[in-house]
Amino acid sequence: MSDIQFPQMRMYVEHALESLADPVYQRRVWIERQFPHEGFYDDLDLSIHILYDDCVVCPDPRSTIGAVLVDGPEVDRLIELDRVLGPMIERLGNVGDSEYLDDPQWPLVIAAARAALAAMRES
Repeated sequence: MSDIQFPQMRMYVEHALESLADPVYQRRVWIERQFPHEGFYDDLDLSIHILYDDCVVCPDPRSTIGAVLVDGPEVDRLIELDRVLGPMIERLGNVGDSEYLDDPQWPLVIAAARAALAAMRES
């Protein structure tokens, strides 16, 4: 990824997508707070902040081409993720992680995150 200006930020995006793509992990870590080691922390809020605030790959991933993303399928997949996750964030707001995970639209978020993650790994 020598053509990416901020490879560390790209890694953060991939980690956020990994969390969003894995419902078993979400229940274990986000809900049950079974962290893999001392000093570790993760929750839905962290993933949302990485994607929307810190690395700003959502809602407009095109704006981060060259800095965090590679032009192509990963951009398209992140647009699709925002199409399902963005409205959910607007609708549910600042409720607990379990409300998001129990929402009927959550499987769409998981599928979109998996697709985005796969596209990033292929780039």
